[in-house]
Amino acid sequence: MSLRLGDTVPDFTQESSEGTIHFYEWAGDSWVILFSHPADYTPVCTTELGLVAKLKSEFDRRNVKTIALSVDSAESHTGWIGDINETQGTSVNYPILADADKKVSELYDMIHPNSSTGNTLTVRSVFIIDPNKKLRLTLTYPASTGRNFDELLRVIDSLQLTDNYSVATPGNWSDGGDCVVVPSIPTEEARVKFPKGITEVKPYLRMTPQPNK
Repeated sequence: MSLRLGDTVPDFTQESSEGTIHFYEWAGDSWVILFSHPADYTPVCTTELGLVAKLKSEFDRRNVKTIALSVDSAESHTGWIGDINETQGTSVNYPILADADKKVSELYDMIHPNSSTGNTLTVRSVFIIDPNKKLRLTLTYPASTGRNFDELLRVIDSLQLTDNYSVATPGNWSDGGDCVVVPSIPTEEARVKFPKGITEVKPYLRMTPQPNK
């Protein structure tokens, strides 16, 4: 199954480091970041899992739940979590799916036959899923490059702005920066909708201060 942006992601039931996860029920009305790992006890992933634990307050502020996945067992995850907590100076505070039968990996197309890990292990994928269970972002990283979770927080800020205020965000945007008025809103309507002001750079490129700041 190949998932595309805007698709409804599949539900699943799978074991995890925190017991059985019924995904839709667990996600509830939250946004979700689901990120996969090729195996337990991998060095780059160890740093990532620790970082995500440290960012919990940032995810909570955005109504985001995080959930990791590895194809090893829940018992193996328990040992790995001990190493993560020790080496990263944190406490893992979210579940790691124990996808030993690769059910979730296959549902979400995380196994790429031409990846460097072969056809038995997941690639390092990221999925951002909104409260309606729609897929809003996918990224796949090489094994040697640690994921940038500040960037994922930035993407969620952008997606939530678009959903709530009819704006898009320009290149290298960060929270608090000027936003782009979406093309579907005529300029005169935009002047009313965005009382902070509109700068018409081109008829198709209209900027406005971030509406919720």
